[in-house]
Amino acid sequence: MGSNDERDLVRRGYDALSYHYRSDDADDGQYAPWLAGLHRRLPASAAVLDLGCGCGVPVARFLANAGHHVTGVDISDVQIERARRLVPTGTFFRDDATQLDLPPGSFDAVVCLYALIHMPLADQPRLLNSIATWLRPGGWLLTTVGNSAWTGTEDNWLDGSATMWWSHADAPTYRSWLQEAGLTITAEDFIPEGASGHALFWAQRLQS
Repeated sequence: MGSNDERDLVRRGYDALSYHYRSDDADDGQYAPWLAGLHRRLPASAAVLDLGCGCGVPVARFLANAGHHVTGVDISDVQIERARRLVPTGTFFRDDATQLDLPPGSFDAVVCLYALIHMPLADQPRLLNSIATWLRPGGWLLTTVGNSAWTGTEDNWLDGSATMWWSHADAPTYRSWLQEAGLTITAEDFIPEGASGHALFWAQRLQS
């Protein structure tokens, strides 16, 4: 499968199962402590980029309600249409995160939750390098990544009709990629899910 085929699988999967994945009125759930932690680290009216923003709930909604300026990017048209409706003060556009070209020092924080793991593995270190340049000095990256290495698909994802695709390295690899991008890891947690789980990193671009 070429990387375009894999991107199409992800896009079609979220187009088909957007509402099944998360309802309009979903609560913050397991994201609540992460979002509270991000808000504590941010200046007032911060500029935040939400990569893989989905339908805007809960990340963009929380940040917008807290007075921050949110830009959301997602590969799914359905998700972006929902985000524009659910978080009217945010700015949302459909794009492939690995193809973004944004000005350096644009954001106080970048959030990328359960999204990097849907991107081709070869593109992930380059995207992390880009994120580091998009952050202002002192800016934060909050991201969930793979804990153990795996690439593959799951048919009838979420008991629906679509196939979903993932590709991720293991936590030590992500640790080294973040450090190579010039980010300083301040915390790392394991987030269990079923029989496995994900790694969550807080990383900061220190003052230059």
